[in-house]
Amino acid sequence: MPIYQVVLLAIVQGLTEFLPVSSTAHLYLTSWLLGWHTEGLDFDIMLHIGTLLSVILYFFKDWVQIIGQGLGIRVGHDEQLKHNHMLLWLLAIASIPVGVAGLAFDRQAEGAWRNPFVIGAMLIAIGILMWVAENMGRQQRDMSSVNGPDALTIGLSQALAVVPGVSRSGITISAGLFRNLDRPTAARFSFLLSTPAIAAAAAKTLWDMHKAHHLHDLITANFVVGVAVSALSGCAVIAWFLHYLRRSGLRPFAYYRIVFGIIILALAFIRLPA
Repeated sequence: MPIYQVVLLAIVQGLTEFLPVSSTAHLYLTSWLLGWHTEGLDFDIMLHIGTLLSVILYFFKDWVQIIGQGLGIRVGHDEQLKHNHMLLWLLAIASIPVGVAGLAFDRQAEGAWRNPFVIGAMLIAIGILMWVAENMGRQQRDMSSVNGPDALTIGLSQALAVVPGVSRSGITISAGLFRNLDRPTAARFSFLLSTPAIAAAAAKTLWDMHKAHHLHDLITANFVVGVAVSALSGCAVIAWFLHYLRRSGLRPFAYYRIVFGIIILALAFIRLPA
């Protein structure tokens, strides 16, 4: 893959992985519209590692405190986390549904479902759901009050993100709003929850590369550039989005998804063979 494609797609990944707009949709549709071929285990692992580094770097202090408190060690200074010693285990419970869904539907998610009709429909459907969540959620609770039902609800919603076009952050933040979490808390829990899911996806791809005897081909200039660009852009987007959610809501992203989904469906119908 030429380096300019690597850089552009890594930027698309970094910008869209943590915004509620679906990185899968934007990566697929960017390549589809430009006629690029981007399938390959090396490309998948590049993007997985880049986005994994984003959440680990940005939430490193949070993870140290969450893991320490989960193991009974006093560490960290975040007051909301201090009042929720069970957060590590809640995140673990919430991670189970997406693992099951990934194993059960991996072939469909990487094959039959990865088409503009499914992606366009999911962009619209989740856009509407986000608009409803923004209007219905009372936004009364912070991270200190996150409990088992919250974790289970958000975890089950994350399982739907195996369908291309859904958006992991979009569906999980919406679920958090339906549980009356405030916007920053819903997004923070969503991003923390994405860490084990992305790590598991990266580990699976590494294993697939090992089975295909391609691990020795992994470290290339393209790979290093792609990981670095997606990681840095991802960190910047996380910081901006959390700041944005302290002042504003999801409606602009919901409208964007609906309009974008309609455009994608229209293009898909136009491109249908005669």
